[in-house]
Amino acid sequence: MICAAEPDVCEIMKKGFEEESGIAVNMVRLSSGETYAKVRAEARNPKTDVWWAGTGDPHLQAASENLTAEYKSPQFDELQDWAKKQAEASKFRTVGIYAGVLGWGYNTNVLAKKGLKTPECWADLTDTSLKGEVQIANPNSSGTAYNTLATLVQLLGEDKAFDYMRALNVNVSQYTKSGSAPIKAAARGETAIGVVFLHDAIAQAVEGFPIKIVAPCEGTGYEIGSMSIIRGAKNIENAKKFYDWALTAAAQNRMKDAKSYQIPSNKRAETPKEAPKFSDIKFINYDFMTYGTAEVRKRLLSRWDREIGAKAN
Repeated sequence: MICAAEPDVCEIMKKGFEEESGIAVNMVRLSSGETYAKVRAEARNPKTDVWWAGTGDPHLQAASENLTAEYKSPQFDELQDWAKKQAEASKFRTVGIYAGVLGWGYNTNVLAKKGLKTPECWADLTDTSLKGEVQIANPNSSGTAYNTLATLVQLLGEDKAFDYMRALNVNVSQYTKSGSAPIKAAARGETAIGVVFLHDAIAQAVEGFPIKIVAPCEGTGYEIGSMSIIRGAKNIENAKKFYDWALTAAAQNRMKDAKSYQIPSNKRAETPKEAPKFSDIKFINYDFMTYGTAEVRKRLLSRWDREIGAKAN
């Protein structure tokens, strides 16, 4: 199994399945972008059976390229509508396992010490006072950052989104490999702001770090964290057993024990009290199918490399 969630969550899911099934799991942790690249590179001789977690866009891209296997779990009817739609859109080559809101977290101590205003909107992140105070991941390796890229394109239009990212680049101190790394840096006081999914920022706040969350005022995107079985999986029957287990309420309830604060996809699973309330947030109508296709994803990433990555600080 490749797990694209936080290491503690990966370990809890691995151990939980092993305990309940008696099946040993050989697990590695990679980011979503890295996982997609590995699955694609190994398409003729898959080394992986299950890809669990990470943003849905690369899962959908893998599905569109026939890299993942069609499978409809007996647990399907227990899922939230957004998780079902993810499966139906991919012709059952992936399925939603949790949802997370895009935004950022900021270190209250750093902002206060430097006399900086709290950024409430996307536009605020480009203010000249925040030069060198923002971290965000690289969209080539991070599903979080690709979700950000796709969100901005849908919110502003493509050309204006790239104008925005050029302005933001002035304030970015580092494009990290992992999507959650920016908020960990903010928690340590190494940067003021980390652009992440809000559940990653909440996890740092729960740990006692001076982190507050923001869902941007203009509107924001969200992820449907997903799960896929790899086409040609060597251990297909065990892969299906894990897939079914991971969609149960009992399995998804384990995630909060690892301080994972997403919205679970099983309707009977318990949503952590710390999780962001969707009803309080302004969302864009995120087009998962369009921005999960190989053509659109490759085009946007190539443009980001040329216009943003090549000029990164």
